[in-house]
Amino acid sequence: MLTGLKFAFRQLVKTPGFAVTALATLALCLGANLAIYAVVDAVLIRSLPFPESERLVAVYNSYPAAGVDRAGASISNYYDRRGAIKAFSAVAIKQDSSDIVGQSGSPRRVSAARVSPDFFSTLGVPLKMGHSFTDDQMTYKTDGVAVLTDAFWRSEFGGDPNVLGRTFLNDGLTVQVIGVLPPNFRYLSSEADFYRPLSSDPNQHDAKSRHSNGCEMLARLAPGVTVAEAQAQMDAFNLKQLTDDPYAQIVKQAGYHTVVTPLQADHVSEARPMLLLLQGGGLVLLAIGGVNLANLLLIRASGRTKELAVRQALGASPYHVARDVLTETMLLAVIGGVIGILLGAFGIRLLALLGTNHLPLGANIRFDARVGAAAFAASVLMGVLLAIPLTWFNVHTKLLTGLQSEGRSGTPSRAAQALRNFFIVAQVALAFVLLSGAGLLGLSLRHVLNTPSGFRSDNLLTGGLTLPWKTYKDGPSQLAFVEKLVPALSSIPGVTEAAVINGLPFTGNINDSAVTVEGHIPKPGESLRAHYQTGATSQYWKAMGIPLLEGRFIEDRDDHHMEKTCVVDKGFADRYWPGTSALGHRLSNGGAFDPKDCATVVGVVGNVKQSTLVENAVHGTIYFNFAAAPSGSFHFVIRSTLPAATIAPMARKAILSLDADLPVDDLKPMHERVDDTLVTRRSPAILAGIFSGVALMLSAIGTYGVLAYAVGQRRREIGVRMALGAQPEQVLRLFMGLGASLLGVGLALGILGSWMAGRAMQRVLYGVGSFDPLVVAAATGVMVVVVFFAILLPSRRAAGVNPIDALRDD
Repeated sequence: MLTGLKFAFRQLVKTPGFAVTALATLALCLGANLAIYAVVDAVLIRSLPFPESERLVAVYNSYPAAGVDRAGASISNYYDRRGAIKAFSAVAIKQDSSDIVGQSGSPRRVSAARVSPDFFSTLGVPLKMGHSFTDDQMTYKTDGVAVLTDAFWRSEFGGDPNVLGRTFLNDGLTVQVIGVLPPNFRYLSSEADFYRPLSSDPNQHDAKSRHSNGCEMLARLAPGVTVAEAQAQMDAFNLKQLTDDPYAQIVKQAGYHTVVTPLQADHVSEARPMLLLLQGGGLVLLAIGGVNLANLLLIRASGRTKELAVRQALGASPYHVARDVLTETMLLAVIGGVIGILLGAFGIRLLALLGTNHLPLGANIRFDARVGAAAFAASVLMGVLLAIPLTWFNVHTKLLTGLQSEGRSGTPSRAAQALRNFFIVAQVALAFVLLSGAGLLGLSLRHVLNTPSGFRSDNLLTGGLTLPWKTYKDGPSQLAFVEKLVPALSSIPGVTEAAVINGLPFTGNINDSAVTVEGHIPKPGESLRAHYQTGATSQYWKAMGIPLLEGRFIEDRDDHHMEKTCVVDKGFADRYWPGTSALGHRLSNGGAFDPKDCATVVGVVGNVKQSTLVENAVHGTIYFNFAAAPSGSFHFVIRSTLPAATIAPMARKAILSLDADLPVDDLKPMHERVDDTLVTRRSPAILAGIFSGVALMLSAIGTYGVLAYAVGQRRREIGVRMALGAQPEQVLRLFMGLGASLLGVGLALGILGSWMAGRAMQRVLYGVGSFDPLVVAAATGVMVVVVFFAILLPSRRAAGVNPIDALRDD
């Protein structure tokens, strides 16, 4: 084995051009796959860091007929289901929050969470010190306790081992530390620094509150129980509960059911199709690189047929030939794999610049021994696969042909030629699939970017505020602060409009609730519909650039009237009052119209995308005056004549002048919030473009290498043809025709493959079919141009052969 390795190494050193090209091809393709695999492994493959994590499931309510496929769960659901469903050994709920911590004059906002007492035990996570909450601490009067993460314990308390019993300020209230979590604890993609009890009032536990969703529910399956069995028990439990549900008829019409699904799969479901597509693209690139390298090895082996024939004549068996081939390809693959691992580790850092940290579980993406081992195994497998065609070629080389191959009568093996030509066709086809796939993703991204959001994001600064509960306990105090905030922001030089809204688009904070419209009679079997709801101040629509279509905007005076007012968007108005005016109509929340608690429509505005630019259905949005929907957590928007970054410091100063204890750390231009939702579309399009560019380069190199070798092998034949009267242009046409035929077959297979790939990509495309003629035409044009030059260069070399020199060879 050592002798074989030394011999293989000497062979690589003797041909540095080949060695560098082969190693670069391997390293580039393996490195790209390693970087993508690190993301796929962290998000889709690696188990969650909890004991027996495969038994953890997400549980959420769904009302599809009402337009709400996922509504979370309610506090009432938690108390009803805990201990009642035998398929679950434990049930817990969670609700994210944004909290203020720190002393007066130096506050800061941190991520936190409210959880039930059995949250950590459901996950199977023991606390590092202290204990979790108790049921007695789940009320508003007794919930002043917290469990800290290890990072928050170290940053806030300096890692004090006697931290239990110490206190800190949370939203102006004193909170006592009762526990500390182990290092590196993280629940899915949560960034919570500490956890507090999800407190509630007893009236939130009754049947009327069963559908007041707003929490995440998770459960741990009992040993031996499957997800399907848990789903069946949940369905039976819901059916039983409908007998005393005050909203039974309404939720039945809405298609109410509860979904039980594996926790990890549910959390990454939106990212899964795109990640699998990227990994598939990486594997196609690896296949192109492997085919390219196989061709180079076959060409190199063809030049060594005489050496091989002599070795066979001296007694080398097929086993010895195969062993030497495998040794050489494995050496090449291992060296290329090591370089590829280094490139892949660097590539993982580059992917972070494309926003992989925004993916679910994106914080777990890293290069470690697990990823490195997978990459090394892939390089070993690559070496074995490369050895197969090369071994076949060497073992089947005829002794007489090999000894004659450097003589005047030597001609290349037809089987070897066919194999090399097959590889060229495969390269062209695979590269075309990658190129057309990148084109489809690029076209899809362009359609997304050209989709109207319904507002203008230029020179629009946004920011989030959470008012501490101790100071702003109720709606009047929150409204009073907002009435001071809006004028303060409006007085900033360059600001044209400023406003406040409870649920800003593209922040995930907008409420989605059922609404009843006065006088609207549902059709038989028609369900009550849920619509987006939010509260806004008077200048919101002007600040956002949302057009007024009918009536008027909400005005400041509406906040102080007894009668509530609202503005609805065109989608909502068209649903309930098609062809007529929406003005003057009334609506209320819930399953029945309540004339004592309703709002009158005073205006209709344009539709606005609320969560992503690719929202297909017009969901319908209702904007109440802020006093009708006050909140201690809201966003402000500032329209100015200056860039948003210029306004940000002045906005922070204006807010702190009103309340020095308010942290202002969520300032962001509106276009950045929109861009953050495009990471799963923009990054794949960029990577697919890079992959297709590399694939084009490899295809061109492979085509050039095969044709250049063919010219060298047929040099004597060309000389004979020209000596007998063949013109250079005829020789040129001969080799151009050969290259063109290979290109044509490859393109034909590539077009078929691109159609199949397009069908597989439909879940991640927007506004693009599986077969786009313009994309196919553009991909064909690019392939023809690139491969044409790869064909032209060796063909011109063939046409320039001097017949006398060719006949004098050997």
